[in-house]
Amino acid sequence: MILSLPPGEFDAYLFDCDGTVADSMPLHFVAWRQALGEWDCELSEDLFHAWAGRTVPDIIADLNAERGLAMPVAVVAARHLALYQEMLPELAAVPGVLEHIEDAHGWIPFAVVSGSSRESVTASLTTLGLLDRFEVLVCDGDYRRPKPAPDPFLLAARRLGVDPGRCLVFEDADNGIRSAEAAGMAWVRVPPPQQRRLTHG
Repeated sequence: MILSLPPGEFDAYLFDCDGTVADSMPLHFVAWRQALGEWDCELSEDLFHAWAGRTVPDIIADLNAERGLAMPVAVVAARHLALYQEMLPELAAVPGVLEHIEDAHGWIPFAVVSGSSRESVTASLTTLGLLDRFEVLVCDGDYRRPKPAPDPFLLAARRLGVDPGRCLVFEDADNGIRSAEAAGMAWVRVPPPQQRRLTHG
């Protein structure tokens, strides 16, 4: 998969994690379905993808509010994480993104900017052997307003000491792209797994 970048010179690359660096969205969906199913709550694949980039606690809280449920947020979040971690041996990197990480590593700084917990992000990157590539990890709990607000990406730029306008964001989710645009950053969309398979065999 050849992932074309927008024109321009950039001083930092900021990567979403799930679905961007890690081809983890199918695994997360399985974990969500099982964790929520234990509380008689269903999550459709369409809604799962529509809410991509949102934090786990926010998703659980909104499901509670929309469906009149009282799922304990911390318990369900921990269960989702545990189920996801059980599937980590199946995890692979997204090829086109991995190429850019390998090509640019050491030339410009990288950050991961995720709506997932630090534990989840660290587990994914460690499994892929990529954790040491990133100078900064920005995860759920590090910012007040999650994507699509600009806060997560602006925080990453600040921690890297790079002007936001000189950052390039790699994202697979609409919420993440809106966040990057709000932060005044250029972006490149990472296609979803099915589209990558259809386009690139």
